[in-house]
Formats: sequence, structure tokens, C-alpha cells
Amino acid sequence: MFVKSRVTTVVFDIGNVLVDWNPRYLYRKLFDDAEAMERFLGEICTSDWNLELDRGRPFAEAVAERVALYPDFADLIRAYDARWSEMIAGPIAGTVALLERLAERATPLYALTNFSDEKYGETYERFGFFRRFAGVVVSGRVRLLKPDPAIYRLLLESHGLDPAACLFIDDSLANVEGARAVGMHAAHFESPDQVERTLMELALL
Repeated sequence: MFVKSRVTTVVFDIGNVLVDWNPRYLYRKLFDDAEAMERFLGEICTSDWNLELDRGRPFAEAVAERVALYPDFADLIRAYDARWSEMIAGPIAGTVALLERLAERATPLYALTNFSDEKYGETYERFGFFRRFAGVVVSGRVRLLKPDPAIYRLLLESHGLDPAACLFIDDSLANVEGARAVGMHAAHFESPDQVERTLMELALL
């Protein structure tokens, strides 16, 4: 159970909580064959490879390494960088609406995200609601990844936050458990409606 009287601050993940990110939004445009697309994303531009971009590896370096290994896929690999913005379909409207309601109530709002620093800047410019955050920790900027306890502590320490006063919302269960391990309250994101219920339980809405 949450302790209502203690939770005053909400910390959001960004990808697949506030914005709808999936490389398939781009690669469905580039592949006629869904199975071939899945092989490409499962064997070449993989989730582990993407995670290193989120850790701060430069796109130019990562793309060059993949192109050298898979020259037949060079153009498709380069699209991961050049057309990255097409991987974001748009905002997750229901969650953004909750963010705006919290902002109207002057709730302290922060973000903690596994995100390439190179791509964070362009995404910040694309979505005005990013300006609602009093502070953001971007993994690619600090070269730490959730669920490493160090990245949660960095957020807490750099902004003077009490972990017991924070609710963290993330679509990854491992990241939720990482937040709980450092003393934060945390909710596993499944839908905006589910998050709204949690916020109401905590009397934040």
C-alpha cells in the first residue's frame, strides 16, 4: 500500500509512458516483409544495441560499427539515426493529460528516462509538455541506465528529493523494482486509466 501522506512528487519515465516509441513505426515503411523486419530488429539493430545508445554511445559510432558488420543493410541501419524521429508515433494522450492535471495542482514533476542524449534534445523541442518537468535525468547524458540504483540516486540527490515522497511511473517492471529498491514508491505503467487510479489513491488527483 502507498502512504498517502508521504507521496507529494511524481517522476515519469518518458518512452512508452508519455510518448509512443517503437522502431517498427519507422521500419514498417522500409520493409515489405514483416518477418524480415523482425529479423533485422532482432539480429542487427537490436534492443541491446539500442540500449547502448541510451547509455550514451554516439549514434555515428554505433551506426558505423553495424554498417561494417552488415554492409548489405547499410541504408536500413543508417535510417535508425537519420529517421529516428519517425519511431515516435506521438504522445500518449491519456498520460499527458494526467501530467497536465498534476501540473495544474502544482505537483512537483520530474522525469527519469533511458534515452539517447542526442535524440532527447529534438524530442524535447517536439513535445511542449516536456517543459512541465522541474528536472530530468537522461541516461545518455549521465551514462547510467535504469535499473542501476545509481541513476535513481542521482535524480534524488541532484534535486533534493526524499525517495519516500516520490512516485515513479515506468513501463518496465525491472525499472519499477529498481525505484523501489532505493526507497521510492513505484507503479508499473499499463495504461493511463490505471495510472489515474493510482494517482487518485494517493490523493494526487
